[in-house]
Amino acid sequence: MQVELLFQIAGVGLLTTVVASILQRSGRDELATLSTVAGLAIVLLMVVNLVSELFSSVRSIFQLY
Repeated sequence: MQVELLFQIAGVGLLTTVVASILQRSGRDELATLSTVAGLAIVLLMVVNLVSELFSSVRSIFQLY
């Protein structure tokens, strides 16, 4: 597994947590929730890209296409 990808996911999680906590303390709970969902979407896009690469590798290894 790529170490850089793990650090990127951890960075997005840390940044999302900081932004959400700052927004919650300032009374903007809706924006805090929205920022958390946005962080989750970014991480899911990273993971979907990785899963796509995995399927391509499996397809090429077993010569399915």
